[in-house]
Amino acid sequence: MGHSVSMAITAVAKISPNVAALGPGASLPWSLPGGTPPVEWVPSPPGFPAWMVRYSWLRWRAGQLSLLRDRRLGRWAAAEVQRRRPERLYLFTQVALETLRWAAREGIPTVLDNPNGHIRNFQQVCERESQRLCGSTFRGHPVAGMVDRVEEEYQLADYIRVYSDWGKASMMQFGVPERKIQIVRQTLNLSRFRPAATRPPAGGPLRVCYVGSLDLRKGFVYLLRAIRAIGPQHVVLRIAGATGDRDCARLFERESAGLRIELAPGDSLPVYQQAELFVVPTLEDGLPFVLVEGLACGLPVIVTTEAGAAECVRPGETGWVVPAGQSEPIAAAFDEALRHRDQLGEMGRKARADIEQYASPTRLQQLAQWFHDAARVEACA
Repeated sequence: MGHSVSMAITAVAKISPNVAALGPGASLPWSLPGGTPPVEWVPSPPGFPAWMVRYSWLRWRAGQLSLLRDRRLGRWAAAEVQRRRPERLYLFTQVALETLRWAAREGIPTVLDNPNGHIRNFQQVCERESQRLCGSTFRGHPVAGMVDRVEEEYQLADYIRVYSDWGKASMMQFGVPERKIQIVRQTLNLSRFRPAATRPPAGGPLRVCYVGSLDLRKGFVYLLRAIRAIGPQHVVLRIAGATGDRDCARLFERESAGLRIELAPGDSLPVYQQAELFVVPTLEDGLPFVLVEGLACGLPVIVTTEAGAAECVRPGETGWVVPAGQSEPIAAAFDEALRHRDQLGEMGRKARADIEQYASPTRLQQLAQWFHDAARVEACA
């Protein structure tokens, strides 16, 4: 969420003379674009101590931990907002409920940022995959209490920002009124995320990368199974990410046995630039931002239909769009990529050109203008 948060703050600062950013992260090296007006950072109190997370029952209940953290942050933010009494609010889902309740009473215009699909779809995907792959009840994020919390946020917000057509469709499928939903796509630092000066040589195993957390929603199991199906000797997979919980750690250990996998924690940029192909096997995501980064780095991609960023991909031209939750279509895309490996470079060049249009800096101005117009409409209603 770091990029989404920084871009939202920048957009709001463009149309508001006094902006306060509340929450964790004030001490991080944020990269707000040049010319952004000064922003007042208000750091949130420390979260739960590490010993409590590691040695209490919370270590077995990752979803409950997320709920407790977000409630705590939400209550602090609401108290701070009430003290400051702003004229308008840009909020991020899961931590916005207490502030939205206050804003609704006071008639303060609100915009809720939701980077994923509907929270109930998120939950259903995770519960299904936990039973299918782990044979156990899902205990990660989101728990039932989080679903209730976020659905109330949807009800209270004046407007909800989503990042893609898929995200909008997901929200409407579960009953959010269309009039509330606005698609405002993301921008990207195209100077940082760019192709390497020299592409990797097209010899040896196909160099594939995956960037993101290894959790059930991301569909990493189907990627690993596709590599096994195509033949582990044909693909080397480089991963920039971390395992989300114990069940996913066990899954990864089991499904990755015998595969050629390199773990590359830290900066994802070298991982993109040293690859020939990028895979986003997600089962649910409003706009997996890593896909936009990969395209910007000149990589053709394999992405599922359940990712909003699939709209960035031209099948056969800049990548492959495949059904979610299946390994066979990913394996078939690998097979085609191997047979036409000499064309991957040209596909990547087209991908870069496309993303320069899709995620251009004008998106930032569009977000600023929409936030201004939405808040003005609500203030006059």
